[in-house]
Amino acid sequence: MPDGQHERREVLDGPRRGQLRGLKVVEFAHVVAGPLAGSMLADQGADVVHVEPPGAGDPARAMGPRRDGVPLWFKVAGRNKRSVTLDLHHEAGRAVARRLVAWADVVIVTMRAGRLRSWGLDWESVHRLNPRAVLLQISGYGATSSRADAPGFGKMGEARSGVVHLTGFPDGPPVHTGFSHGDAVTGLMGAYAVLAALHRRATDPEFDGEWIDLALFEPLFRLVEWQVIVHDQLGEVPERSGNQLAVAPAAVINTYRSRDGEWLTVTSATVRSVRNVARLLGLPDEEFATVERQHAGRARLDAGLREWVAERGTDECLAAFAEAEVVASRVFSAADIAADPVYAEREDIVTVPDPDLGPVRMQAVIPHFRRRPGEVWRSGPALGQDNELVYREWLGLAEDEVASLAESGVI
Repeated sequence: MPDGQHERREVLDGPRRGQLRGLKVVEFAHVVAGPLAGSMLADQGADVVHVEPPGAGDPARAMGPRRDGVPLWFKVAGRNKRSVTLDLHHEAGRAVARRLVAWADVVIVTMRAGRLRSWGLDWESVHRLNPRAVLLQISGYGATSSRADAPGFGKMGEARSGVVHLTGFPDGPPVHTGFSHGDAVTGLMGAYAVLAALHRRATDPEFDGEWIDLALFEPLFRLVEWQVIVHDQLGEVPERSGNQLAVAPAAVINTYRSRDGEWLTVTSATVRSVRNVARLLGLPDEEFATVERQHAGRARLDAGLREWVAERGTDECLAAFAEAEVVASRVFSAADIAADPVYAEREDIVTVPDPDLGPVRMQAVIPHFRRRPGEVWRSGPALGQDNELVYREWLGLAEDEVASLAESGVI
């Protein structure tokens, strides 16, 4: 394609902004964790090629609610990416996969260890093909464990991490959060790890590729940073404590129901902020003058807030909290988020044109870079929509080769 024509296509149908323009990523990854890592990179302008099997494609395409038969989740999950079809069960497909690995700066995989080896997408194969590539390998139990070939999903990762054991009320069952928590945090940590490796690649003349081996339970395990040291040093197992947290940094932390029936959350973690709560409730300020006194009086503060909030409407509570410099918020639903002025002021929700649904609203690129921001330039693409662009223009496959692959069902 002539340079000018290629330029016009990129302006109309490709990333124009972001911190990662020029970064090439290929993901042999489906559903949530691996693709979310790729999404974080794509939102910042990386060229991310999402490889899917011909026919049904990524199972994520069929997940979640639909409008008029059109699945909604993938419109966000696949945004800003290129979709190509490729059947890795065929040697011809694996040969194309090797071309993609050689082309890429970053390779993301989520298959079991044995499948990766048989298809030439394990670390040794990727490194041999592309010595400067960064490989992000996400699996249920990690590539070095005795369960490297066992299947894994995010909820398993949540359960193993300790998070589910800590979530819920003391007299109730352990509770999973209401979204793909383990997968999502793994995707986010995977993207962070990729950028750390890319920094070293850019600054270390002896860089010889990098293999990031991430198990689904490890990111959440890392984020609950106090659970291991508490067990190690005190011999204690932190337990469920409702909204008050097993190891609470705050003397005040809970949810409270207003007279309107709405739920508010109130948190105070510093000496000054807890004293503000005490004053608001009409409690003697001197009884909450130190951290020790505040923690000793936690039950009294909690009961007082519960009664105080229950006697008032939500808006009255929030206004009083703001005046007293007590941090509080309505517990937001999706409808609250859509109507909230702060979300609007932050431009955290954007409208994106979609060929199937028309204008759709979704999260903006977060975090915000003020000098060179990322952008949402497309919703999730149709299956194989970018075969021609990726295979012909980016990999340089001949027209008859692409036609032959299509005719044989490999793409």
